Amino acid sequence: MEARQVDDTVVGSGTPPEVPSWDEVVERHSDRVYRLAYRLTGNRHDAEDLTQEVFVRVFRSLDSYTPGTFEGWLHRITTNLFLDQARRKQRIRFDALSDERADRLTSSSPAPDAAFADQQFDDDIERALATLPPDFRAAVVLCDVEGLSYDEIAQILDAKLGTVRSRIHRGRAMLRTALSHRAPSAGRLRYSGPAADAPPVAVQVSGGAQR
Repeated sequence: MEARQVDDTVVGSGTPPEVPSWDEVVERHSDRVYRLAYRLTGNRHDAEDLTQEVFVRVFRSLDSYTPGTFEGWLHRITTNLFLDQARRKQRIRFDALSDERADRLTSSSPAPDAAFADQQFDDDIERALATLPPDFRAAVVLCDVEGLSYDEIAQILDAKLGTVRSRIHRGRAMLRTALSHRAPSAGRLRYSGPAADAPPVAVQVSGGAQR
């Protein structure tokens, strides 16, 4: 919340906005970007790679940043990089699920990332999200996990509002189908979004020190 107040104050004041340094952006926003990356990718390794790429992109484009909220800008960069990567993978192979993901969906043993997911996000929902097409997954995560409005999601995805509504509606329907095996019980009726204490992730630019 503090990061949002700082950024909005800078942008909303009557004086020319001062663009923060790359180090300041990493310090304020790295945990939030990592949490979003984890929800989108479904595993820690890919989330770390995606977070790294996001801040490399920020480092390269910070000078040309048009003042606004950094959270919205970073949401857009993170989501679009995820979708680009997902589409490249789909062009390379017909099966959208990797062998690792397929094993995780069919295995009765705990997933490698279960320790991280415990007490933060329901395992069943994590697996169900992983089965959604990337475009639907991004829309559902931005809406139901990140809590963004349809208008904000439309801007991030560069999509029409009707398209966003359709993706969220269809994505939720797919999730309900994927979760239909679950018997309702206390504490497991629906997810409430990410916890606030996700572990930090090291971010670096080639040749620079880790942050």
